[in-house]
Amino acid sequence: MSATRTPVLVVGAGPAGCVLALELAHHGVRSTVVERALRPPADPGLTLVSGRGMELLRRLGLAERIRCEAVDPDSPSAVVWSQAVGEPPVLITPVPSANDLRRRYARRADGSAPVEPYALVAGTDLAACLRDAVRAHPLVDLREGWTFTDLRLEPARTSATVLDGATRTRHVIEAEHLAGCDGARSTVRRCLGVPLDDAMAPAHHCTVYFRSSSLPHPFPGPSTIIADGMALTRRSGDDLWIGHVPLGPDDAAVTDPLALLQRFGVDASEVVGFDQWQEALGIARTYRRGTAYLVGESAHRFHPPSATVDTCLADAVDLGWKLAAAIGRWGGPGLLGSYEDERRQQAVLEREMLFRSLETRQRFGRLAAAGASHDYLAGVLRAEPPQLDPAGTSPGSDHATSAVVWRDGTGPAATTRPGTRLPAVRLGGGEQLFDLLGPQLTLIDLTADGSGAPLVDTAVTRGIPMAYLRIDDRVLRASWRSRLVLVRPDHYVAWRAAAPPSRWELVLDVVTGHSLQAEAQDPVNA
Repeated sequence: MSATRTPVLVVGAGPAGCVLALELAHHGVRSTVVERALRPPADPGLTLVSGRGMELLRRLGLAERIRCEAVDPDSPSAVVWSQAVGEPPVLITPVPSANDLRRRYARRADGSAPVEPYALVAGTDLAACLRDAVRAHPLVDLREGWTFTDLRLEPARTSATVLDGATRTRHVIEAEHLAGCDGARSTVRRCLGVPLDDAMAPAHHCTVYFRSSSLPHPFPGPSTIIADGMALTRRSGDDLWIGHVPLGPDDAAVTDPLALLQRFGVDASEVVGFDQWQEALGIARTYRRGTAYLVGESAHRFHPPSATVDTCLADAVDLGWKLAAAIGRWGGPGLLGSYEDERRQQAVLEREMLFRSLETRQRFGRLAAAGASHDYLAGVLRAEPPQLDPAGTSPGSDHATSAVVWRDGTGPAATTRPGTRLPAVRLGGGEQLFDLLGPQLTLIDLTADGSGAPLVDTAVTRGIPMAYLRIDDRVLRASWRSRLVLVRPDHYVAWRAAAPPSRWELVLDVVTGHSLQAEAQDPVNA
């Protein structure tokens, strides 16, 4: 049995694992990725990468690659609500096309809109695109056909046992850090002994991939029809459908998916594949044990009904830059500790949103079965939040309570409040502010005399990689009260002030996780 060493071992080459490896490489950190499957799974279902998700991928040079695989950017999509399959819609909730939203975003000047519009892409194509990028990167060692089987936590590292499927040889990989990105049935999570906390009693469903040329589709583009408790998603341009079908107590094991569809009035000409799953909306009780971490669907089981990978991508980016800081010895213990605090909070928020979405679907079904009129049903649906969020920049998605952002006591309406996403403004010369940020920390300086430069010098002297971005932009100066804004690699504001602080060393200690913020704050920062 051979033994090798790596700074980071990533288990799983799905979207979370690939983005984590590429995020580490973005910061110059090598990693080894082990993946049991030789090729990405066949998943023809459509996945939404929201505008916020595309912003994160844009940093890694992946946005255009993914757009090449996505559906027509001029094609709008929709959620269609019907009382039963084949009946006229009660309500059609349209989602503008990606290019339409791109034009709308360009007209917003406050930076609240994402830099990128969403992309709607088949799961197989997204996975293949990301894996190709990992395979081509010189800092990533991708080992396909290798299966993770066990791990041992040690004081300063994690030892993993993996099996090379081609030679049937067992290997031990010693890693400074191990990231379990191996999905909802995570072996890493099982080896760590981490349970999932479910939000609801498990309900059994079956996902059926089928072809039908006779099934009515009241919207010409990609759409999801919600009817009879089912969600039927149609891709644009072909007759392939994906149906998420609820199972009753007598459907413990589905052996005839065609008959299951017919029970709901769906006429399928061919079943391409099917899979049973359990809906419980579970979140891992902890995201970390020692130097091993859970990322993406290994940390939160939201599939389906979630049709977006945003939370998985954000997990990977968050852990990636923080692992790079730890390996680079400039991040303190509190920085890695903040991974669970920040990301688990976001998972809980998404779960609540999904839970409400499920309740809307169930209430719609009950009201329809009770004979409610079309107008009444439509009014109920219009009062609920949309089923899809193409922007992905909802105000609740922030880290205002994180221990590694400098809290200055300013209310939530502030433009650059620490813990919130930096406004994605376009500067007077046409440049996107996000495109000018450095790979690690960036200090944006709007002062007239460049007084932020000594702050950056102090950080660099301490070994903290920090880019200096001095901006002379009249509009930005007029809209931002803060003249100095410190931005994290994931676009979140870590600190801001109107002038250089008297205790800059303390600010650096807090945002890099070396100490907690004291109760008494510097009045310059308030």
